[in-house]
Amino acid sequence: MTEDIWGTKDVTSEKGKTDENFPVGSLLISRHLRPYVHTYYNFARVADDMVDTSELTPQQKISRLRGMAAVIRGELQAPQRADAQTAVKLREVLLKTGVPLETATDLLEAFCMDAEKTRYDSWQELLHYCRYSANPVGRFLLLLHAEGHETLAPSDALCSALQVINHLQDAAEDLQVLDRCYIPLPWLAEEGVTIDDLRLVRSKPGLRRVFDRMLDGVDALNREARGLPMLIRDRRMRLEAAVIVELSHILARRLRRQDPVAERVALTKADGAKALLLAMRYWPTH
Repeated sequence: MTEDIWGTKDVTSEKGKTDENFPVGSLLISRHLRPYVHTYYNFARVADDMVDTSELTPQQKISRLRGMAAVIRGELQAPQRADAQTAVKLREVLLKTGVPLETATDLLEAFCMDAEKTRYDSWQELLHYCRYSANPVGRFLLLLHAEGHETLAPSDALCSALQVINHLQDAAEDLQVLDRCYIPLPWLAEEGVTIDDLRLVRSKPGLRRVFDRMLDGVDALNREARGLPMLIRDRRMRLEAAVIVELSHILARRLRRQDPVAERVALTKADGAKALLLAMRYWPTH
């Protein structure tokens, strides 16, 4: 039974912190909580690798992901192998800290979607995906810091904004490498373009208008997220959130100016310094 779920090939993450747009367990997180954050992100990276590999069928991917969810819930014993053990370690963290198991199992639901779903038909459908693929990350961080439930809605907005930004950054590569497109297809049709236009060397005017329409949605989410830092009691987590809010705004503006089809639109070290400087207004002086 276990063999049927996990198969014989181990999956380990080839990604590192440099693959992320935003801070991952950064020095702004309290030292005693950082190992928990790293455990969560390692679990997420391994699941991400699992769903993106070409060596497994969609059903094999879903079987493994469901197996990881069962391990998180304590319903299944994991084999002694690296990918399965990430779920064991995260379950221990969640039980120790009291952070809900759903911050892990919801994430796995998004990866199960990715295993089968390659196209999106509306903005609402995309936000539904973000509810599972991104929002649990923010909730994990906030609840790990024992923050109140009033922080969750603006955190969800921020995480969804970051996810859509990532989809815009990777739109051409996702289609080329994974045959996956998160851009709402009706929006493309309304502008007289198709997903195949993502394969060109630069964006057509119609595709640019679709990108800007998605960024209008990102801007609305970012406005909702703007008040998040003021709701966070832990001052280090408050600063972490404030930096990420600033980076989200910076990158959304950059995606307005630059063409993600023609080039990789990314943050710079200067952006990080600027975001930290702007975020310092949330750091108490007494």
